Amino acid sequence: MGVPTLGCPCAVCNSTDAHDRRLRPSVLLRWRQAAPAGDGVERAVVIDTGPDFREQALRERLTFIDAVFYTHAHADHILGMDDLRPLSFIAERRSGPIPLYADAETTKVLAQVFAYTFSPDATYPTRARVRLMPLEGCTRVHGAEFVRIPLLHGALPIAGFRFGNAAYLTDVSAIPDVSFDLLKGVEVLALSALRHTPHPSHSTLEQSMAWARRIGARQTWFTHIAHDLGQEETNHALPADMQLAYDGLSVPVSL
Repeated sequence: MGVPTLGCPCAVCNSTDAHDRRLRPSVLLRWRQAAPAGDGVERAVVIDTGPDFREQALRERLTFIDAVFYTHAHADHILGMDDLRPLSFIAERRSGPIPLYADAETTKVLAQVFAYTFSPDATYPTRARVRLMPLEGCTRVHGAEFVRIPLLHGALPIAGFRFGNAAYLTDVSAIPDVSFDLLKGVEVLALSALRHTPHPSHSTLEQSMAWARRIGARQTWFTHIAHDLGQEETNHALPADMQLAYDGLSVPVSL
């Protein structure tokens, strides 16, 4: 629901620490694709376009997108899709509509929620120039490989993603054994950790810490954090290689 959470008088929601202001989580991966001559071509991929996507894109001075990957179809992960419109006009001139990679259930929900964009008889003239693409086990985007990591969000199967030595796993309540095999060698891990108290479809901080130890990443950043966890107090109690992420955090990874 974002932090501060509407109507909440708690200490974290009233905190003056900028790190306690949390937009709905999303990831921007930027890299330069090698070219035979010159400095190469800049590339950008986003994972999830939540309700705060526009604000996040402005903060990061995002001027183009090559592709979007979706973890699942809940509102806090898809409702910013329409804000891709101006970027999609740029993409269409460069290389065509922006591909949106999503599983079957997420594709169905996107097509329903944004029928004015995806309906076969859609006539809205300035609709986003995007196309829904099936999410495969491994998808290559301009030289970078995105491996789908099966996860559970309550009873809902969702997708995490591995790219090079990094992985992004959000809204997790369970990680199947097969997924731990796919995560071998991950050095930079972004993993959801909602709060201390149990939740039916999210892991606790303690459960996520146990998963992080099993994965063995050099650095773990916890994300999708509820207002139960204050940034400074929680990080002080965590080991240095496991910390709460924050809006605008930039981390180098190897593709």
